[in-house]
Amino acid sequence: QVQPVESGGGLVQAGGSLRLSCAASGRTFSSYAMGWFRQAPGKEREFVAAINWSGANTNYADSVKGRFTISRDNARNTVYLQMNSLKPEDTAVYYCAARISRGVITTAAYSYWGQGTQVTVSS
Repeated sequence: QVQPVESGGGLVQAGGSLRLSCAASGRTFSSYAMGWFRQAPGKEREFVAAINWSGANTNYADSVKGRFTISRDNARNTVYLQMNSLKPEDTAVYYCAARISRGVITTAAYSYWGQGTQVTVSS
């Protein structure tokens, strides 16, 4: 199994950028599909981006397409979320998730979740 741990959150002005990282312990990281989700206050957790085991396939929520990029480095057991052109509505706690799979998973059907990292975008 893996234990995802997110980092890289913080406070940024609208239009700015942040890069989130998710380090996952375990020797079989490359067997896992990875995903990013977010939850804003008073709202349900929502899908943001997902990537398959090799990094060749990705999927994004419509709200972040063209602004966010998910990538992974299997040698470092890490998945990234590069967030550009940030908007106040991107403010949320961002969660990293993992599941053994060869595909890209865009639902919340993940086995392992991190504790989250706060992203706040000021207007």
